[in-house]
Amino acid sequence: MFRVSYSDTAEGQRWSLHGRLAGAWVQEMRSCWKYAREQAPLARAVVDLKQVTFIDPSGERLLAEMRSEGAELIVAGVEHHHLLQTLDNHPSPPANGSVKEGGNK
Repeated sequence: MFRVSYSDTAEGQRWSLHGRLAGAWVQEMRSCWKYAREQAPLARAVVDLKQVTFIDPSGERLLAEMRSEGAELIVAGVEHHHLLQTLDNHPSPPANGSVKEGGNK
């Protein structure tokens, strides 16, 4: 199961992802991301991953793309250290993206 909460405010775009970013959900998330970014390409984008329970390789590639487009990833907990290392070692390193650790599960 996968769920996305999205809000578009004066502060920018905020995405909260919940569940498994895997399989067909990755392409669905990519489509939503591209559409929202086309509508407001200069808006600050924050992606909260604290409630994500699993990310497959295609989901990792999507997150790397999002970071390279300037998304700020919010993570918490030990389970995300592998994700951060994977994204940091991605073949196309992000240019403007950043990662913040925040909150506790």
